[in-house]
Amino acid sequence: MFENIKTLLLFTVLTILLIAIFGLIGSIFKLGMLGVLFGFILAIAMNFGSYFFSDKIVLRMYGAKEVSEQEAPELHSIVSELAQNAGIPKPKVAIIQSANPNAFATGRGPKKAVVAVTTGILDLLSRDELEGVIAHELGHVKNRDILLSAIAATIAGAIFIIADYARFFAIFGFGGDGDGENIIAVIAMAILAPIAAMMVQLAISRSREYKADESGAKISGKPWALANALRKLQMGTSARPMKDANPATAHMFIVNPFGGKTKSLMNLFSTHPPINERIKRLEELKAF
Repeated sequence: MFENIKTLLLFTVLTILLIAIFGLIGSIFKLGMLGVLFGFILAIAMNFGSYFFSDKIVLRMYGAKEVSEQEAPELHSIVSELAQNAGIPKPKVAIIQSANPNAFATGRGPKKAVVAVTTGILDLLSRDELEGVIAHELGHVKNRDILLSAIAATIAGAIFIIADYARFFAIFGFGGDGDGENIIAVIAMAILAPIAAMMVQLAISRSREYKADESGAKISGKPWALANALRKLQMGTSARPMKDANPATAHMFIVNPFGGKTKSLMNLFSTHPPINERIKRLEELKAF
């Protein structure tokens, strides 16, 4: 219960940040409360859109293709068996053409879930290790993390984009005769808001990754398999980072798709807990 309240509060911060950015933009353009109102309406629209279309948005972003049992029989077999162990409906299965070894789950809930894996992870892991990864993702589904993660990704992505535009407009004086204090405030918000959004993503992801690891270990009955998989994924993502990954969705993957390498200010902090700590916790668990 406490974890859900904490996540809801952190998610609320993202919405407030979005509204605040538009409020400051409105002040530069002398729009009064219209900026705040527009930000509020946009936040509501984005929440609505991501609730109903989160799986389609993220899957399309990475070119994920849903596959049938005939196309990927072993993968479907793993997902089906583990979903039964978890006591949830079998999610849809999708594959992403990427050498980066990774996976994520998305959707509105257990009945509308999709598990996506990259071709890189299929090539890298043994069956037991892949079971550990799929079980982790099903842990997210069972714990109902996937909707919050998808909505957080959508709003955080909007904050990153809008903050960039706000900084551009403020620096180049597109606010007309707006006073200097408002312009400085917009620039400050445009710099700090993405950092704050990223920290919220980090807080949401880190706590839920540990929980999904534990849930996945129970679902598969093989905590050692997930630990071994994480070791391989750490090396694999570092060797083959996902160059076209969106920073706003990084927290959705089982490991950081950037491989721990800094690409921009938005990636100075990892959205995932240290893999060594995750492995240590898994190794402390007994086989279920």
